[in-house]
Amino acid sequence: MFATGCAAMVTEYTLATLASYLLGNTILQWTVVISLMMFSMGLGSRQSRRLEGFLLDRYVFAEFGLSFFCTFSAIFAFWIAAFTTHNGFVIYGIACLIGFLTGLEIPLVTRINETYEPLRVNISSVMEYDYYGSLAGGALFAFVLLPFLGLTYTPILLGGINLLVAGLILWKFSNKLNWAKIIKSTFLALVIAVALAAVFAKPIILFGEQHKYKDKIIYEEQTRYQKITITQWKDDFWLFLNGSTQFSTYDEERYHEPLVHPAVSLLKERKDILILGGGDGLAVRELLKYPDVERITVVDLDPAMTKLAQSHEIFLTVNEGSLNSDRVKVINQDAYQFMQNSESFYDAIIVDLPDPKSVSLSLLYSLGFYKMANKHLKPFGVLVTQSTSPLYSREAFLCIKKSMEAGGFSVVPYQNSIPTMGDWGWNLGVKKDAMSAEKLKENMLKLEFSGLDTRFINRDAMTAMAHFGKGIFELSDEIEVNTQFNPVLLKYYRQGDWDVY
Repeated sequence: MFATGCAAMVTEYTLATLASYLLGNTILQWTVVISLMMFSMGLGSRQSRRLEGFLLDRYVFAEFGLSFFCTFSAIFAFWIAAFTTHNGFVIYGIACLIGFLTGLEIPLVTRINETYEPLRVNISSVMEYDYYGSLAGGALFAFVLLPFLGLTYTPILLGGINLLVAGLILWKFSNKLNWAKIIKSTFLALVIAVALAAVFAKPIILFGEQHKYKDKIIYEEQTRYQKITITQWKDDFWLFLNGSTQFSTYDEERYHEPLVHPAVSLLKERKDILILGGGDGLAVRELLKYPDVERITVVDLDPAMTKLAQSHEIFLTVNEGSLNSDRVKVINQDAYQFMQNSESFYDAIIVDLPDPKSVSLSLLYSLGFYKMANKHLKPFGVLVTQSTSPLYSREAFLCIKKSMEAGGFSVVPYQNSIPTMGDWGWNLGVKKDAMSAEKLKENMLKLEFSGLDTRFINRDAMTAMAHFGKGIFELSDEIEVNTQFNPVLLKYYRQGDWDVY
């Protein structure tokens, strides 16, 4: 019961993570998958009352079923994703099947055990070890299985656990089995199937995953926090995190130069710079072009990302080894927690984080976050944040601007056209008592960027980026401020016209 409880919990988390990765919308997928599994467990428990006789045999076959469906869940989901966009039904169907078989386990074990223990001991023992196993499963999934085995081999390990349980029963209690020959044959067939799955899982999953991307996948890694994928087209490379584009070497300067140089060029003193996110090292590369920048602190959650940027030949070529500079300190920590605990003050804070696609990410674009950032800025410091697309997600873009203003900033928005990402936006702010938004914009339009080794940004580009067409700001009065307890930014972002892009 400990082993099967552990496997059941890990299976729930694995399928929910798989659905999130393939279908997006993490909160929805975790809710749907776990709810369906729990409901199906109820159906399995109800169905168990109809099973009479041969209970140990039936239990072994339930473990066989769990072994099979767990082992091939990810393989089949990725494979089917190559042929249809409706693979959600496949994942939900597998979740229901696994939930149904899991629901059979506890009632069957309890009934098998009733000959050997009184009811009060029987039920408490079965439930106790099942719950202990669930705790172990949750810890293993978060800290061991997902980071090291990923979605490729974790399901296979789960199938192996269920098969091991069935094998132990077959070995120890074969004299109590009525269908021993059939069970032995099935067991051997499943051993071969699990072994073959372990051998061929990676190429099959890579085949299915390749269809998510236009270009050839040359690197992928499932970390504790995200799926890192690098693709190549001709001589250019793309970085994807959980399937979302982070940059392309084809035009990344059109993102990173506007992110860094307007903010830093406004500063009269720029000794200490904080970057939240930016684990790829490209924003740091731009900062290192200023000889008077003495200390750059990079706070990125995922150590796998920063390690990749510090050692992989593609990143070392693109970011020019920036994260290995003596002027750079890398801290792998949640950005919000870092801001809460930090006692340092900075000349500039650069927010280079993924789009607010989840509650945890939207927190880093919230009123509370901007108030903390305000406190950590020196009197004439600058805060700049990437702010998603003002074209495809206008409400989200305006929400970030309005939340910054509510946090005590005078804010100037600007935008740029990036071929591989579409029209993209940023919001740049200074403390309200330091400068008005009008004066800030006036100063930005005077920036020359002379003496900087840039590929895109100059005064004309800044002038173009600081101006918008008609209609962008018409909804400003209707937009709410994003807060920790009212994360409206997540709603605005999901309402965006991303399908058009």
